[in-house]
Amino acid sequence: MFKFAYSEVKGKNYNINEMYKKLFFSSFFLVLTLAISMAQEQTRIPPEIITAFRTGNAADMSRYLNSTCQIMLQGKEDFYKKNVAETILKDFFSTYRPREFIVKHQGGTSDAQYAIGNLRTEKNNFRVYFLLKKVGSDFLIHQIRIDPDESK
Repeated sequence: MFKFAYSEVKGKNYNINEMYKKLFFSSFFLVLTLAISMAQEQTRIPPEIITAFRTGNAADMSRYLNSTCQIMLQGKEDFYKKNVAETILKDFFSTYRPREFIVKHQGGTSDAQYAIGNLRTEKNNFRVYFLLKKVGSDFLIHQIRIDPDESK
């Protein structure tokens, strides 16, 4: 299958097949590294959203809300206009002041991204899930789910 050919460069013998193999594997790992890097870049949640959850700032979060957003919070679930969704989040954060928000998992595709995290507040702990979808060139929040965290 492989023919071993030797070439003399500056007085040294080189196996050309071995050189091709090294070139192939080097190129393969370079392409793989770039692909992984691009995939990680696609699944990045805007840090301002994470900061808004950490600080309980509904106004900052509203910049990333779609014109209509589904909110599932404290047993209630509905679609709300952006300004109403902001008010609901503001009321939630005023009742449950955040102490810490940690993203446990995030992922997505080129058209949608999601994150799952834990929100510690002064009164209770919550599990948070939010979904962003691409609208034009921006990713906007289409869904937020905040459930009490029963795990200890």
